[in-house]
Amino acid sequence: MGSASKQAAATRRARIEQLRQEEKRRERRNKIIAFTVSVLVLAGMVGGGFWIVSDANSKDDAKKAVAAASASAKAQAAKVEISGVKTWKDLTFNHVQGKVDYPMTPPVGGDHNAAWLDCDGKVYDKQVPNENAVHSLEHGAVWVTYNDKASQSDITTLSEKVAKTPYSLMSPYPSEKGTITLSAWGTQLVVDSATDPRVNQFFLKYVQGPQTREPGASCSDVGVMP
Repeated sequence: MGSASKQAAATRRARIEQLRQEEKRRERRNKIIAFTVSVLVLAGMVGGGFWIVSDANSKDDAKKAVAAASASAKAQAAKVEISGVKTWKDLTFNHVQGKVDYPMTPPVGGDHNAAWLDCDGKVYDKQVPNENAVHSLEHGAVWVTYNDKASQSDITTLSEKVAKTPYSLMSPYPSEKGTITLSAWGTQLVVDSATDPRVNQFFLKYVQGPQTREPGASCSDVGVMP
């Protein structure tokens, strides 16, 4: 009887020890799995972070490259003489109230209203006040005007160009002599068609170009409603 009892106790101890060893092995296995998962997650986060940073850097580099190319193109355009361009110098630039009698049509500079027109790629379907438009020119905008001799195709083409060009605006100007007139501060070009290559040359040279009296000044809407 005593011998059988000792044997049973020994068997239980052996079984308990076996269970303990199995538990230890499970714990080690779980730790290894948890560690491996952690490493993979961390690697994914690091890799993902690297990709995000790399992608952000690539986009930033691309923007810098575009900006540099644009600046270079404008610098080259500033040196090009555009045939047919007229210029005026020594223009006054006082802020005044009421109407101003300008010596050229449309005006390209002179005294003007203290409020400028929205010239952030704005296309107006009605004639706008000279005095506000001239203030926009002072900020470096190009003002496109046209009379009833302009074709609908020309109007559409110019409208699309202006709409995607910050620091430009467009409006009808029935009393102008030329079919289409491009104006910047102290500068003007008359063309017969929107397809005239000088249109693109004028935009490239004079949108925020060397004639700008107040570089970087806002061209957004300041509440002027023509």
